[in-house]
Amino acid sequence: MIAEFGHYALLLALAFALYQMIAPLVGAARYDAALMRSGIGAAHAQFIFVLIAFMALTAAYVGSDFSVRNVYENSHTLKPLIYKITGVWGNHEGSMLLWILILAAFGAAVATFGRSLRPEFQARVLAVQASVGVAFLLFIIITSNPFLRLDPAPFEGRGLNPILQDPGLAIHPPLLYLGYVGLSMAFSFAIAALMEGRVDAAWARWVRPWTLAAWMFLTLGIAMGSWWAYYELGWGGWWFWDPVENASLMPWLAATALLHSAIVVEKRDALKVWTILLAILAFSLSLMGTFLVRSGVLTSVHAFAVDPARGVFILGILAVFVGGSLTLFAWRASALKPGGIFAPISREGGLVVNNLLLVTACASVFVGTLYPLALEAVTGDKISVGAPFFNVTFVPLILPLLVLVPFGPFLSWKRGDILAAGQRLMVAAILALGAGAVGTAIIDGGPVLAPFGIGLGIWLIAGAVSEIAYRIKLFRNPLAKSLNRAWHLPRSVYGSAVAHAGLGVVVIGIVAISSWREERITVLKAGEQFSIAGFEVTFTGTRPVRGPNYSDTQGTFRVARDNETLMTLTAGKRKYAGAATMTTSEAAIHGFWTGDLYIVLGDKNGEDGYTVRAYFNPLARLIWIGSVIMFLGGGISLFDRRYRVGAPRRAAAVRGAAA
Repeated sequence: MIAEFGHYALLLALAFALYQMIAPLVGAARYDAALMRSGIGAAHAQFIFVLIAFMALTAAYVGSDFSVRNVYENSHTLKPLIYKITGVWGNHEGSMLLWILILAAFGAAVATFGRSLRPEFQARVLAVQASVGVAFLLFIIITSNPFLRLDPAPFEGRGLNPILQDPGLAIHPPLLYLGYVGLSMAFSFAIAALMEGRVDAAWARWVRPWTLAAWMFLTLGIAMGSWWAYYELGWGGWWFWDPVENASLMPWLAATALLHSAIVVEKRDALKVWTILLAILAFSLSLMGTFLVRSGVLTSVHAFAVDPARGVFILGILAVFVGGSLTLFAWRASALKPGGIFAPISREGGLVVNNLLLVTACASVFVGTLYPLALEAVTGDKISVGAPFFNVTFVPLILPLLVLVPFGPFLSWKRGDILAAGQRLMVAAILALGAGAVGTAIIDGGPVLAPFGIGLGIWLIAGAVSEIAYRIKLFRNPLAKSLNRAWHLPRSVYGSAVAHAGLGVVVIGIVAISSWREERITVLKAGEQFSIAGFEVTFTGTRPVRGPNYSDTQGTFRVARDNETLMTLTAGKRKYAGAATMTTSEAAIHGFWTGDLYIVLGDKNGEDGYTVRAYFNPLARLIWIGSVIMFLGGGISLFDRRYRVGAPRRAAAVRGAAA
């Protein structure tokens, strides 16, 4: 009965979503306060019933109820409990249910915390959010019902895809979905603003924290996915320009541009039309990522292999929301009054350049991702677009952006002084040049411009520190006064500085692993050794190991330097119960302060030999450490008091004064 109860809860959620989509809009059109308020209750009810459905599916997985088809296809009695739970979203139907749960949660959050919004605006936001919910609830009920039964019920399940049986799966998809789906709030705010023909500082102040929260989770989700691929897939790298990886990068780039553009709307009442368009594009790119993963057009470790009917349904959703929103934008954008005028050299001008570079970089990723699919659909020819394409299109756009980032906070609004900003960044420039010079002197080999990349990372970090020092007037005021200014500095200033510094840490990690990575591929028998990055690695043999739901062939490697044994590492090849034909590589990774020693045990070669791949990835972990720092920077900004209080409601203030 649990499955039927979950299915019924989905139907009730759809009913409340339909009501939430219609009633508040009617109420806003008629200025009917009761109808507008009813959307709040509908949003809460929709979330509660989707949550009940999700809990019902989770209960079926934990209880190994193989009469439920979804459980049979993605679970096994021998799986540890954590993988029974993560199996809920380790498949198409369950992951879509999680997608809808997060969507409903964001709608309920606006209903709960959006009381300071104008009632008619909140009603329109809730209605737009519900329309997205209706589309995906119909999709899951009609084409992807996770509660279908099997009769007779099998005694055992097929098991979860082995590469997904990893703790990273418990974190990566929910984080990524919080980012993807979180951008629906920016979309809902944008469409509601177009309906009203009004965008102001209050709108920007409300849209920024929702966009910031989505950006934070998307940042951490992408980083977590990269880390999972690094240690689980055994490829030895951190990013492969896989189409589904690109599908998460594109909305991240658009959301980053949106965050910076909304600042101009809030502070200077400018770039309104552009900001609305960015909000639409950011969520549209999220929907496109959903289509790519679930349409069956991609072959990827990230993609769900599903039937084309589901892809056609999602394509219809994509057409309705993207086409409909852009049509509304074309019709209503002219109603948005232009804001203040600013000089090209100003903080607004810097943010415009930031936006143009980010959007152009996003466009280059878009073309590189979709062109092979379009070409195959039209001509039948299959081509692959990989790192060489993105290195000559994406990287040249991002490099000038990174150079310009520290200048932005030092430029004044409306009219800035680029020379004065350069003088304030003099210490940061000296540190960056020094880092590049030191890198050139002590590092032998690698690309000629690699030390420049290290200097660029230092430039971002030092620029962030310089911004805080400038704002608190460090060394220009007595220390006590500077500390007092630091205490009263808005959290958003600290947050942006921390995020920019985290970006610098990521840049250093990317440059180091891309430029000075070492690789060895060899065939070894027990007792044989090889050298890499100054380490002597000896293969000591293999042994069979039995896990709770897998069998593992583990190879041990003794690592020494200067004839002194440092450690013993273990790498393995696993076969899982329920998926005997599939194996996974369990890489042996040990982190030193200079980088990671990374060893993968390959297939058997001959009677006693094994293929072994080894890498030394310099400063690789800075990529993920920097990503976490960026996430923390976003969190600091999110708790800025201005976003908790919201923008003042001028109309209410006027009525109060009149009374």
